[in-house]
Amino acid sequence: MCFDVDSEPPIPRISGAAVSHDDLVLESEDGNRFAAFRAVPEAGSVTGQAGDARLEDRGAEGAAGGEISTGVVILPDVRGLYRFYEELALRFAERGHAAIAFDYFGRTAGVDKRPDDWDYMPLVQQLTHEQVQADVAACVRELRELGCSAIFTVGFCFGGSGSWAAAAWGHGLSGAVGFYGRPGRMIELVPQLEAPILALQGGADQAIPHEDNLEFEQALRTMGKEYELIEFERAPHSFFDRKQEEFQAASDEAWQRTLEFIEAHR
Repeated sequence: MCFDVDSEPPIPRISGAAVSHDDLVLESEDGNRFAAFRAVPEAGSVTGQAGDARLEDRGAEGAAGGEISTGVVILPDVRGLYRFYEELALRFAERGHAAIAFDYFGRTAGVDKRPDDWDYMPLVQQLTHEQVQADVAACVRELRELGCSAIFTVGFCFGGSGSWAAAAWGHGLSGAVGFYGRPGRMIELVPQLEAPILALQGGADQAIPHEDNLEFEQALRTMGKEYELIEFERAPHSFFDRKQEEFQAASDEAWQRTLEFIEAHR
């Protein structure tokens, strides 16, 4: 998996930001019931912090007025929903965006919480694009019911490529962000992309060679898709992790680019 179970996103909490959160069970159109975690900025919540304040002004106004215009669907790594992604949803909500992180394994492992050491890989190998995207669609519907008019996906590792694929699946996304996703898992979907994508890759990722990123970029360019692909020099797979302090600069830039991407396309 991409993170230790006690890892946290390398993003500072915003003091004074009022956020509500809930554990959910959502249902996709194929009848799958799956676990999710929703974080929403409360009316009158205070956002704004050095480095983020410029991007958060609109989000703060929306929260203060009781309206949330932007939503984020978070696609986790291969382990599915756990604390790291719940915390990430809270960080998005602190900045004025409703966020839902969801679990991949409702069909095979149910909706209950699982122990930290559970054997997830056999279930990952059973997952299909169609199943993942059916669950993304349910999360998108939930965010639209909250009033979100602009919805983005943000994914990591397995969820990184799943996030990009979501932009080709007819969800009506405003954009898709992937952290160290495998281009090979979705490159055949590039012609169907309906929204801009942001790819945040590790320049020293042993699982994803530089050549794979070049092939991905070439395909995006050839098909005339709107995209940005950044490789962070010397950053490994899963660099976006508070425990990897030596890569904090890359994490800071990746987070800032994610916020800027959302702001530019909302």
